[in-house]
Amino acid sequence: MTALMQGCELCESPGGEVLHQAAQFRVVLVDDALYPGFCRVIWHDHVKEVTDLIELDRMLLMDVLWQVEHVVREVMQPEKINLASFGNVVPHLHWHVIPRYTDDVHFPAPVWGQAQRAPQPASLQVRRERLGALRAKMIQRLSAYA
Repeated sequence: MTALMQGCELCESPGGEVLHQAAQFRVVLVDDALYPGFCRVIWHDHVKEVTDLIELDRMLLMDVLWQVEHVVREVMQPEKINLASFGNVVPHLHWHVIPRYTDDVHFPAPVWGQAQRAPQPASLQVRRERLGALRAKMIQRLSAYA
């Protein structure tokens, strides 16, 4: 049984470009001009917290999160990965996987914090050029998850 909630942004829309859709979750690429390679792992059913899931589902979610992090690190070559699960604005279980670089707009602050510097167009272009490889590698890596 699928539990969706009317009016929930992540129940009613993909939340980004779908890279992999499985029965229990999807992985999307977020269209963020300042953070190419920003992905989300979104649980399909409308639940608020990881602890709302049964143990096997929690294990699945965490395994997928680590797989996504691995691909983002391998392809995007960031200085750091930020993992976040807030849900304060959209209380639907999802994780952000954000590649971070010392020259990104907010580093070392969170991406939702105050900007520390202007965008670096040349660096952003290099990162955008990696998105094709990120898509392909993510699809390949997650193909075992049905």
